[in-house]
Amino acid sequence: MSAIIREIDEASFEREVLAHDGPVAVDFYSTECPPCEALAPKYEAAAEAYGADVKFVKIFRQGSRALSDTLGVKSSPTVLFLQGGREVGARLGGGIRRSELVAQLDALLPAARVQAVHATERRIATDCDVLILGAGPAGITAGIYSAQAKLRTIMVDVGLGGGNLAITHQVSNFPGFPKPQPGYMLAHMMLEHAKAAGVEPRFAAEITRADLREHVIELDGVETIRAKKIIVATGSSPRPIGVVGEREYKGKGISYCATCDAKYYEGKHVVVIGGGNSAVEESLFIAKFASRITMVHQFDALTANKEAQERLFAEPKIEVLFRHEPRAFVADNGKTVDAVVVENLETGEWRKLHVDGAFIFAGMQPNLEGLGNAFELDSWGYVKTDGEMHTSIPGVFAAGDIISKRYRQMTTAVNDGTIASMALSKEIAA
Repeated sequence: MSAIIREIDEASFEREVLAHDGPVAVDFYSTECPPCEALAPKYEAAAEAYGADVKFVKIFRQGSRALSDTLGVKSSPTVLFLQGGREVGARLGGGIRRSELVAQLDALLPAARVQAVHATERRIATDCDVLILGAGPAGITAGIYSAQAKLRTIMVDVGLGGGNLAITHQVSNFPGFPKPQPGYMLAHMMLEHAKAAGVEPRFAAEITRADLREHVIELDGVETIRAKKIIVATGSSPRPIGVVGEREYKGKGISYCATCDAKYYEGKHVVVIGGGNSAVEESLFIAKFASRITMVHQFDALTANKEAQERLFAEPKIEVLFRHEPRAFVADNGKTVDAVVVENLETGEWRKLHVDGAFIFAGMQPNLEGLGNAFELDSWGYVKTDGEMHTSIPGVFAAGDIISKRYRQMTTAVNDGTIASMALSKEIAA
């Protein structure tokens, strides 16, 4: 930890923080906390840059529970900002990005000092053998193989690693696990494996510049990383369905993640759009909370695997409207979705379903923002690769859900990452 940052406890909080006349940043952290690990180097760099003007302290939340409860600090990390003993600005938590931290620190200082701090900002240049963009199953597997081949491997992710696996309720049929496993646990174990192998993570990072042809990216506006080889494994995100009201009410009664949001619908009625594996599996998870679920599916049969369908049809809370499509998400209350207009595709009749929220599981789209124009893509926008995961850019590979392929499963992603890493390792050694 930087000498500029002071480690304190609840006994010294009033003296060190509340009685301090100037601005203070307080990081409540915990052990075995991936978001805390991701924040630590950013917090230390911020302390070096702003330390002449802002006091930086850290508090071990697990050892200061009474203070945490008094301040309403419920998770780690949580960063508070105080001015003259009074909390100001917004609290930061979870996967904290450097830009968010900088914005809150800038708000504590006069404009002239902010300019002076930014003018002396220290830039970092890093060289590595392998740079992996994305820390889902494909990226993690590639990292394990590369690091074990004694190649310096840096893994970058805009989140905290794990990709969609980290927010998947249960994963079935992963070899070695006869029973379905919580996605977040598999993600955690895979990430720990990668770290033990020697992979260097850069999580909750912002890619502020990317030149794949030159094998260079810039992170958070301060670190430039140059690599011999790059693997793009940025995965995919839920595909919007383009229905009226979807954009307006995203996050306001419309969700794409049951693991994230099902708990908010305890005893309520929700609609689920879709009929594939994700829609069925996530509906079964939502049924643990909601009192009623109406699935809306455009075809006359579900497309999920038979075992999942059997479990769904055995769940009395779930009703399926076959041959229906959504036409609008409505918020009669003016705030959050409280109805969905659906069309019966056989009769053409429209009707309004009064619900408390909506979940959309209608497929995925590749995460290529800032990168897509560099690659040769298929007609669906996925990256074309050859048998060794080479892309159309020399020295740049792609793996996982971002590539053009028939099946997208965790097992196929792991396969892609393995192939890409083994191929580039041979090329570097040649």
